[in-house]
Amino acid sequence: MADNEVLYQVDGHVATITLNRPERLNAITRTMLDNLGASLLQANQDPQVRAVVLTGADKAFCVGLDIQDALTGNSIGSEQTNSSVQVDLDLRKAPPTVLHHMDKPTICVLNGSAAGYGMDLALGCDLRIMSAQAKLSPAFVKRGVVPESGGTWYLPRMLGWSKAAQVIFTGRMLDLSSCLELGLVDFGFSNDEEKHEAMGVVEEICNNAPLAVQSAKRLMRMGLAEGFNDHVHHVFLQFSQLARTHDFKEGMRSFMEKRPAHFIGK
Repeated sequence: MADNEVLYQVDGHVATITLNRPERLNAITRTMLDNLGASLLQANQDPQVRAVVLTGADKAFCVGLDIQDALTGNSIGSEQTNSSVQVDLDLRKAPPTVLHHMDKPTICVLNGSAAGYGMDLALGCDLRIMSAQAKLSPAFVKRGVVPESGGTWYLPRMLGWSKAAQVIFTGRMLDLSSCLELGLVDFGFSNDEEKHEAMGVVEEICNNAPLAVQSAKRLMRMGLAEGFNDHVHHVFLQFSQLARTHDFKEGMRSFMEKRPAHFIGK
């Protein structure tokens, strides 16, 4: 497999990760899974990076796992890989797991359609920006499988039980209007100007204190699995650490001096 099937680029404080297999609509191969997981980890560990943008090359975001390769026995889901998956199921570096545990904010730019695994990847990001030409296709049950990479965890939390049931049980294609109505995406665009405007949220995130943003995300994740009293305790611990940072003092000074803050992530 080509090494350039997942592209990684850092511009300022933004790391952009691009699925780069446009001739197959960015269908996922095993090599791409490994490279994507490694790229996400790299962005999360880079102190320069304050936000991560995940997108796809050309006309699609990601149409899911490469079914054609699987049918020929060369990729995920093939008979050759099934036996090894059953005895060696280590998902710690798999992209959905890495996405879930990342502290850096993640923004999925759906430049084109997402199906199956591609849709689950998009749901794993914190925010989604979607082209009017794109569609989400939760067609898992139409292929005899389930959302295997986070969809059954994300959708009930994002939509509530009954709406998640509609999306998963019907496998119905969702256009931008439907996604905005359901709350599956945050911003839509139909041209370059609208896309640039929507992408302003990335710059806005990067202009804030990065340690505070990352702590807030970490606390939100923890809050999904703990009671209020435990959560308040964890919030206080995070706050007490942030109160000792340069950025906390800069935030207070800039407010009093009525000027934009200059945060350095320390």
